[in-house]
Amino acid sequence: MKQSQFVHLHLHSQYSLLDGAIRFDELCELAKKYRMEALALTDHGNLFGAIEFYQTAIKHGIKPILGCEIYIAPKSRFEKKGGEGGEGSFHLTLLVKNRTGYFNLLKLVSLAHLEGFYYKPRVDKELLFRYHEGLIALSGCPKGEVAFYLSRGEMKRALEAAREYQRIFDQGRFFIEIQRTGIENQEQINGGLLEVARQLDLRWVATNDCHYLHRQDAKAHEVLLCIQTGKTLQDPDRMRFQTEEFYFKSPEEMMELFSDLPEALSCSVEIAEQCNLELRFEEKHIPKVSIPSGESPESYLEKLAREGLERRFSTSLKKVPPERRSIYQKRLGEELQIIQSMGFSGYFLIVSDFIRFAKENRIPVGPGRGSVAGSLVAYALQITDLDPIEYDLIFERFLNPGRKSSMPDVDVDFCMDRRNEVLQYVMEKYGKENVAQIITFGKMQARAVIRDVGRVLGMPYAEVDRIAKLIPGAPLNLTLEQALEREPKLKEMVEKDPKVASLFQIAKSLEGLVRHASTHAAGVVISNKPLTEYLPLYRGQDGEVITQYAMKEVEA
Repeated sequence: MKQSQFVHLHLHSQYSLLDGAIRFDELCELAKKYRMEALALTDHGNLFGAIEFYQTAIKHGIKPILGCEIYIAPKSRFEKKGGEGGEGSFHLTLLVKNRTGYFNLLKLVSLAHLEGFYYKPRVDKELLFRYHEGLIALSGCPKGEVAFYLSRGEMKRALEAAREYQRIFDQGRFFIEIQRTGIENQEQINGGLLEVARQLDLRWVATNDCHYLHRQDAKAHEVLLCIQTGKTLQDPDRMRFQTEEFYFKSPEEMMELFSDLPEALSCSVEIAEQCNLELRFEEKHIPKVSIPSGESPESYLEKLAREGLERRFSTSLKKVPPERRSIYQKRLGEELQIIQSMGFSGYFLIVSDFIRFAKENRIPVGPGRGSVAGSLVAYALQITDLDPIEYDLIFERFLNPGRKSSMPDVDVDFCMDRRNEVLQYVMEKYGKENVAQIITFGKMQARAVIRDVGRVLGMPYAEVDRIAKLIPGAPLNLTLEQALEREPKLKEMVEKDPKVASLFQIAKSLEGLVRHASTHAAGVVISNKPLTEYLPLYRGQDGEVITQYAMKEVEA
């Protein structure tokens, strides 16, 4: 199979919320069709989709290149105002070369949200100087700093900006990014970019700023932007892309587009060859627990569990006759052996500690639900209040040595009004930088996307409402395709009314895309080091610190 002569290094997925419309499986299938051996992901200011993209690309036999289109503050990230011309930030495309670069990108993206947020999550040059190692930088789209000055005819300042990036990303890690998407003044800016590159002896690389997969997706993408901004297609002032060129072009299309600059295409392949990140999954980073001198987590857990079981024998298990108590003690020993062999002694100590705190402070705690109810150790530690032997519950459903990659799943219910007290206790005990809540993503479900698209198309509310109500909601939660098959009235409307057909066509292409990020109602992660050593952080709507990776990715 002939290797592709071009690699896409600037691409926005659905995790560039309500801006990108690319799903990873579809992306990788198309990349394979184009014989592309590598792909980059560069979402706007976040790494929400990084792990999902990495794992999906590997599954499809494609080398994943993690990256981000970050926002650069004109001056300090702490200065909450725009620069000259009202620019609140400039764009810069960063790509990860290796593990050092990955961990530096985690810090940059986290600090952008936690310290530099002003309309957008921004970093500044001081942070770039601090965390540049292992990263490659491209000068960005027309909103990049170099391109911005060129658009104003300020060649001297464009050269100064490029020279500064060249100093930060030394050893040939800064490239001039050339795009040909047909937007206004682009060729004039490109001429300036090439001149900057020649004067500073920089190389240039072609990108396409992909936001959707196929040219025909441009209309649906325009609707998506209107959903983001609350506008309709009839609004002349709506945010829109000037052309339909922001799709995932084939290598042949890019070769035709850059026939006069073939070196810009080969440069993309060379950059891709430099990016070789290998992530390690299934490593556990359980925080260090406070234990008495002379004890190990294993010995201390066993001590607490055996003492706890004896207390149960004098309270909730006092009806158990003495001759049956050996059954409990044997089961406890077997469970402890499995817990210790899997390295989860510290995990149990942590969970039992914050539950103890809650109970001592009269914060209502649920009796335990899910598979943890099958653990006698959990019962002895008062993590749960259900006797697994009495109810014939199986420990292996909770913790199985055959599933070594999975963390124990302990669902703990606290009184909603006082849940935050438990969270504060955990933060104080393990360090605020080591604890965060977990992000979750809301998607465009069938009914909601019909309402969203109908509004953008300017259709009467009553008509859209009537159509939406024909789509079964919870608990069925059918897709639009399933609803069409199930509901004859709906099918008839789509077949007879071109407006309804158009509504459905666009809605189907947007259905299932990520719509928003929020804080998981129950997810909290506690680490043995500052979380930015392992994952990127984000600030929730109420100012709380949350992970940029969802539950599944945090557990990976």
